[in-house]
Amino acid sequence: MSDSPVTTTIEEGVAAIRLDDGKANAVSHAVIDAVHAALDQATADAEAVCIIGRDGKFSAGFDLSVMTQGADATRGLVGAGGELLMRIYGHPQPTVAAVTGHALAAGALLVLSCDTRIGADVPAKIGLNETAIGMGLPRYAVELARDRLSKRHFTRATVQAEIYSPVTAVDAGYLDQVVTLDELEDAAIGAARRLGQFSTSAYGLTKSQGRRAIIDEVLAGLGADMELMVPPTV
Repeated sequence: MSDSPVTTTIEEGVAAIRLDDGKANAVSHAVIDAVHAALDQATADAEAVCIIGRDGKFSAGFDLSVMTQGADATRGLVGAGGELLMRIYGHPQPTVAAVTGHALAAGALLVLSCDTRIGADVPAKIGLNETAIGMGLPRYAVELARDRLSKRHFTRATVQAEIYSPVTAVDAGYLDQVVTLDELEDAAIGAARRLGQFSTSAYGLTKSQGRRAIIDEVLAGLGADMELMVPPTV
């Protein structure tokens, strides 16, 4: 692990964005800023993006050390996270998530924001646990879930905070496929490389046609949405 919780390398056309804070891969302001910078680098130097977690931990969600500082701190971090997730969701290049382990709350949203999601067949929890910790979901979370999850699982996954294993997460819609941990990184980067062979303008336009309206609506209402956010109870 480097000193930074986020490192980016360009690997044969793929911007491999690796998340590794040595702990739970919490989404902090520093991580958000670093991923924005990585997307800038991908736009300039790559054809596709692959976001990779550390072994056993994709991301445990927003940094609780910030979230427990009060409503203003919660709203600031959750709002900044929403801006990043909407950017990834609408990023014109192909985006692939290599889900190495636990992906909870904002970690699960990071998975949902990527076009293709490949998970490791390891003991892991994947899901939106906000209701279980006393938080309502922001609008951007609901819209990501509505778009990417199976309609059969939507209420269970959002309102009822159901948590899935990697295998059951495929049926729910969090993941597209599951491979062994040893195969995961090569499979995810390979998928990104294959998708990167599409015309970026065509890929980006088609993605925008399907997602831009909701992205614009979510971002326009983000300030008001954040007024509803409260810190977690645990």
